[in-house]
Amino acid sequence: MGYLGNHLATVCTGIFAAVLTGLWAFWDLSPVLDFVFLMAVPITWFMTFTCWISQKSTDYAHNHGSSHAQIEKKSLSSTQTIQTTTSGNQIGLSEIKQVQSELSAELNTLKESVKLKDGEIERLNQEISNLQTLVQIESLKTELANLKMLASKRK
Repeated sequence: MGYLGNHLATVCTGIFAAVLTGLWAFWDLSPVLDFVFLMAVPITWFMTFTCWISQKSTDYAHNHGSSHAQIEKKSLSSTQTIQTTTSGNQIGLSEIKQVQSELSAELNTLKESVKLKDGEIERLNQEISNLQTLVQIESLKTELANLKMLASKRK
């Protein structure tokens, strides 16, 4: 985090804005430079304010989010039971593990079923491919027979 609390950009921009303000306020400048400083000074102070606000927002988001997550983790790890909001029943950690193992077993059976179905689909796709090849061969035979018949008619 550092000595400046991640506000290095804010401090640098603020120092630059202060230097520009000092130069503009205390030195007698030409009209062209006076106009440049008239534009630059408010812009640098606005940039300083923007850097400060953005860093405050980032600090708030990180501190608020991490502390909230830590509180939830502590409360979940310290209690062995979870209360459901709809029925108000207490569910023990062992019951959750049991349901989890049942669901894992059911998931494994579904995966095996899907593997069988995938194998069957692959076999059917192979048969379709073979049938398409046979149809193409028959089509070529028919075309060849038609060409032979046309050739014999011309002779």
